[in-house]
Amino acid sequence: MDTATVARFEASRNRLASLAYRLLGSAADAEDTVQDAFLRWQAADREYVEVPEAWLTKIVTNLALDRLRSAKVRRERAVGAWMPEPLLDGDPMLGPADTVEQRESVTLAVLTLMERLSPIERAVYVLREAFSYSHAEIAEILGITESGSQQHTHRARRRITAASNGTDIDHAAARRIVEAFVAAASSGRTEQLVALLTDDATGVSDGALGLAKTLIRYTTPERLAAAVQTGFKPSPAKRNLAGGSPSIHAAVVNGSPAILFTLDDRVVGVSILEIRGGKIAGVRGIAAPARLGRLTEQWQRQGHNSPLIEAW
Repeated sequence: MDTATVARFEASRNRLASLAYRLLGSAADAEDTVQDAFLRWQAADREYVEVPEAWLTKIVTNLALDRLRSAKVRRERAVGAWMPEPLLDGDPMLGPADTVEQRESVTLAVLTLMERLSPIERAVYVLREAFSYSHAEIAEILGITESGSQQHTHRARRRITAASNGTDIDHAAARRIVEAFVAAASSGRTEQLVALLTDDATGVSDGALGLAKTLIRYTTPERLAAAVQTGFKPSPAKRNLAGGSPSIHAAVVNGSPAILFTLDDRVVGVSILEIRGGKIAGVRGIAAPARLGRLTEQWQRQGHNSPLIEAW
């Protein structure tokens, strides 16, 4: 390909990656999907591609749907160990963030809920809500009717609304929430931590170093608070397992307040807080290295504020 043809694809790469990420919930899979689309672009008879952006959108969407429908992916997600891959604020893969719908479409709560949608419902919802495609355009991309697109959108919206908290968090507010959470988690006083939680707060974790075979779930505020306090209590054994004494930073991950545990400029764990009505409604703990690769890359590229705790 000539330079101009490559440049045309590269100009769409971030948008295509953010589309694939919303569809797949995995940065690694999104990158692979975009690379597959590049190979299709390379092999295409581009003389007959009238609108490259539309052509590439269709290719990426359908490649992502093929992945979602594959037996391997269905098995991996069915065993109860799947979680979305977190992304640090400022990562271009997060894509458009001008509307509430666009911002909520990359929260971990919504990415997780989209697992309950059929692949076609997921694609229609993402194309419509996050990228503002018309039903006519969606119908052409997916090979369905306009009325089918409308019906899928209606069903998906009805399910997704249940997870929408309607709360936009800026960096200053996120840091205040994280500071209060870390202080309460480190205090040793369960009631102080429970006071920050909603009455129905829950949590989910992939275990120490992400080694749990299935996700660990905490179904009440009291159980969640006890698990958080245990996790925040340092010990020689834990430091040995982590490979040292991580620093603890406040951050924004997938639009939500988050606590990053970093060691030698590498993210070794992240806890993402879901906020509702000014309180914490959920905590998602992620420590599997395979889920933290892109988060670490972005952390290393960006400047950071001073840590809340220098050495845990």
